[in-house]
Amino acid sequence: MTFQSHSPVPGPGGDEQVAFHRTELSVILSLYGRMVAAGEWRDYGISCLREVAVFSVFRRSAENPLYRIEKRPKLRGKQGQYAVLGMDGRILKRGHDLKSVLRVLERKLIRAVE
Repeated sequence: MTFQSHSPVPGPGGDEQVAFHRTELSVILSLYGRMVAAGEWRDYGISCLREVAVFSVFRRSAENPLYRIEKRPKLRGKQGQYAVLGMDGRILKRGHDLKSVLRVLERKLIRAVE
């Protein structure tokens, strides 16, 4: 098991914020690009807060997010720092490895060929 140290970003008030690392964003944006090409997703937003970093995915920019990919470093030693949440707030998958957590969303790309 490997642990990644989070690199806190200083916020406007001097408080540290949680942010996605470049390698984490690369994995997330790779999935995002495939979903955009499939016509499933159209917009995204990133929030860096004090205890959590959130990557929100939208079908249309005026809607509520379809999915939220969260990074909570405080849960690193427990359930895992990464989580995918659905539109209703339910946790679809949680874990220590971002790629394995995002697999729950990759199932949406698999369609039956007729």
